[in-house]
Formats: sequence, C-alpha cells, structure tokens
Amino acid sequence: MYPKHVVLNSCKYFQRFDRKMSAWGDVKMGPADPILGVSEAFRACKSPKKVNLGIGAYRDENNKPYVLPCVEKAEKILHGMTLNKEYLPQGGLADFCKHAAYFAFGDDAEIIKNGSLISMQSLSGSGALKLGLELLKRHYNGPKVVYVSSPTWGNHIQMSKFAYLDVKTYKYYEPKTCSLDFKGFLDDINKMPEKSIIIFHVCAHNPTGVDPSPSQWDEISAACKKKQILPFFDMAYQGFASGDADNDAYSLRKFVKDGHLVMLAQSFAKNMGLYGERIGGFHVLTENKEQSKKVLSQLKIIVRSIYSNPPLSGARLVLKVLEDPVLKNDWRKEFKQMADRMKGVRAALKNNLKKEGSTKNWDHITNQIGMFCFSGLTPEQFTPSNKNMFLAQNKHILA
Repeated sequence: MYPKHVVLNSCKYFQRFDRKMSAWGDVKMGPADPILGVSEAFRACKSPKKVNLGIGAYRDENNKPYVLPCVEKAEKILHGMTLNKEYLPQGGLADFCKHAAYFAFGDDAEIIKNGSLISMQSLSGSGALKLGLELLKRHYNGPKVVYVSSPTWGNHIQMSKFAYLDVKTYKYYEPKTCSLDFKGFLDDINKMPEKSIIIFHVCAHNPTGVDPSPSQWDEISAACKKKQILPFFDMAYQGFASGDADNDAYSLRKFVKDGHLVMLAQSFAKNMGLYGERIGGFHVLTENKEQSKKVLSQLKIIVRSIYSNPPLSGARLVLKVLEDPVLKNDWRKEFKQMADRMKGVRAALKNNLKKEGSTKNWDHITNQIGMFCFSGLTPEQFTPSNKNMFLAQNKHILA
C-alpha cells in the first residue's frame, strides 16, 4: 500500500504529463464574442418576454425573422428552373458581381464600364473585409496601418489584427452630445501619415447610428485627398438606413467622384434579409484596366487559399432580384418599409421615455440612423428590472 501523499503526487504528475502530451492541452478558453455572446444568452433564456437588443438582425412586429416578399418570389422562380450545382470561379457569379457593383456605385458609374473597378463575390461583408485586408497586407505600397473609428464594429479591429496590420483609431463619437465629433475626426485625419488606410462606414454607423452629413463627407473626402489616404468602405446597410439606396451611398460615390481609389466591402445580409446566405461583394478601384487585371490575379490567389470559390445560392437569389425590374422595384419598396419602421420605433421609444417622466434630452435617439442606437446610458445607469433584456455592454441598442 503506497502512502497517501505518494498517490496524490503521482496523480498530479500524470495530469501534467497528459497535458503536455495532448496536442491541445495548453489551449485557453477564448472570450465570448460581445455581440454573439448576447445572442447565445438570449437563446438560453426560457422567458416568453425576453428581448434581444444586441445583434443587428431585423425582426417583424412579432419579433420574428423577416423574409422579404421579393426574396420569396425569387426563390420560387429559381426553384422552377433547371440549374446546375457546378463550382463558381474564384471571383464568383459574374452577373451578380456586375449588378452588385451598379447597385453600389450607381447605374451611370463609368468606373464599371471602363474596367478600372474590380468586383468579386464574397462571403457577405465580413468575407469582403477579409479579402481586402489580406490584399493590403500582401500588396499595398503604403503604411500597413489601419485606422478605425472610435468606436467601431469590433470585427474591424479583430480582422485587421489577424491580417497582421497595425490598428489605430480616429475620433468619431462624442459621448457628451451623443453625436459626431466632427472636428476631432478631421483633426485626426490631418495627423495621419500619408497613404494611411482608413475604414469608413458608408452609412448607419455601427454601433453608434451617427453618420456625417453630406457636406461633412465632402470635407472628409477633401482631407483624405490631401493625405493620399486609402479609403476602405464598409457598406452593410445601403437602402436599409434611410430607405433610399442612392442617398445611403452618398459617401462612397462622393469619394469616387473626387478621384479616390476606394475599396468596398458590400453586404446583402441586412437590406435583403439574407443573413444566413453569406452573400456580398468586394470591390477595388484601380487606376486603369491593366492594373485591375494584375490586382484581380492576386485576389484570386487569396480566394483560392482561403475557400477556393464562393457558394451559389445566395448569389443567384440576389441576382434574380437585381436583374428583374419588377422584383427590384418591389425590393426598393420593402427595404424602405423596414427603414421607415425602424424610424417609427425610434420615435416611439423617445416619446415613451418622455411619457414615463424622463427629463433627459433623448433627441439623439431619432437623430441617429439605422439599426443601432447609442443610448447615452452608462452600464451603471442601465439596470433592467428583470433578466429578460439582453443588451451589449457598449451601450448600443437595437432600434
């Protein structure tokens, strides 16, 4: 019979030995995503009164996922066709890419017609960001530093770091007024090294809901032009923000008009309700058609090394809506209805806060736009009366 202390010490030895022998023995538990973690907690809650104010996904009046009628019609049309399931090329479905580009840059966009714009299918907006960041890491001839707004969507920072790019911030949101710090924004641009990379939100800034005005975008474009900044636009909410797709694309098209060589990550998750289809576009503007061919060749190598080629179904759905005049017109009406409903929810929230006796100025709720609203509350002030409300800790709520 071995002494008790010998047995215990032996157990500890073998535990250490087993951990060292295991391929994954030293892996530590990673932190939960601050937004997706909220959704996981929401799904685990059994209360029928639970409310998820975290993730950016549109819900109808019954708090259910909403499938757009134009998408349902497109699906029926596609189901009635005999379609193959062949691999797509690395750049994706060509007609989808063309129509997606015209939707983003405008029907009269000369950059599409002259071949200086590269357009590829991507795995929604996140996949487009990944392609762009990998391209910058490997081939950009300027500083490998990405500037993001303070605050910004968390994945901008994480994905940039995963691409081994340095990340810095520029002033954007002023908590005291719950509005844009425009002076700080411009001052920071003017301090950046020449040819720096900036990620801009085209519209419906995530997570603040605060957007520059058209005249402010004009000044931002001019400041970036002086510093030879490379603008990388993230456009997840075109049409879904104001209800007018052309109005929402103002910043992007202004930069193109001013001669910037823009990059664009485009998503159809929100404005077409295709969250799970993971369908988007990645666009790069070059100086000419010959330069586009070279950059495209490198992008194809990046795609091949990550996922080989993109999936079919989402691209076919979006293409059917964009190429059919009736469906496209229906879609424009439908995303305007969603945008108008969100504006109505904002107004109702503001009015009900006043009815409850709050004396705080809540104008920022209706001044902000899109799915997200920075409440202006601190974590200490936000003390829900029950555990059925799920909210991100950065104080943005779904409007």
